[in-house]
Amino acid sequence: MLDPVADLDVLHGWVTQPRARFWGLGQLTRDELRETYEFVDGLPTHNAYLVRWDGTPVALVQAYHPEDDPVAAAYEVADGDLGLHFLRAPALPEHAGRGAEGWAVLGPAVIRFLFAAPGARRLVAEPDANNTAAITRMTALGFEAGERVRFESPHGPKDARMAYLTRAGARLREE
Repeated sequence: MLDPVADLDVLHGWVTQPRARFWGLGQLTRDELRETYEFVDGLPTHNAYLVRWDGTPVALVQAYHPEDDPVAAAYEVADGDLGLHFLRAPALPEHAGRGAEGWAVLGPAVIRFLFAAPGARRLVAEPDANNTAAITRMTALGFEAGERVRFESPHGPKDARMAYLTRAGARLREE
């Protein structure tokens, strides 16, 4: 789990970088960001995780029940949907590989983790419609690009591209 106090330096360093502009958190002060994630931490329908690779933070993953999120106004929520947001660290540890190589390990690990949630049948993401890098990473993992939607998020209007991944469609290596 993400600790809104202990992980604040890492989190603030990531979301204030230009590459994280699609998250809409870059303008928040450290205190506002901590308060945001303390709020998320208190929700029974939303969870935030700081993923570590050999102790080094490599990603922020948020999992949520779409029916309890503003995205529910943008698409037809199905039973077993689990929403996700994903922010990769600016750089992965040297031994993790770079770019697609590191993502080839990190992405499936996150997908496997999320599908371990009780009742999760389909992962649903809504990256910003202009975030081609995120959409490319998601389709490489087997997500199907869906409809373009617009809805009101806590940070203002969001223009997004829906993406869906069923258990059957997940491209995960069998252990």
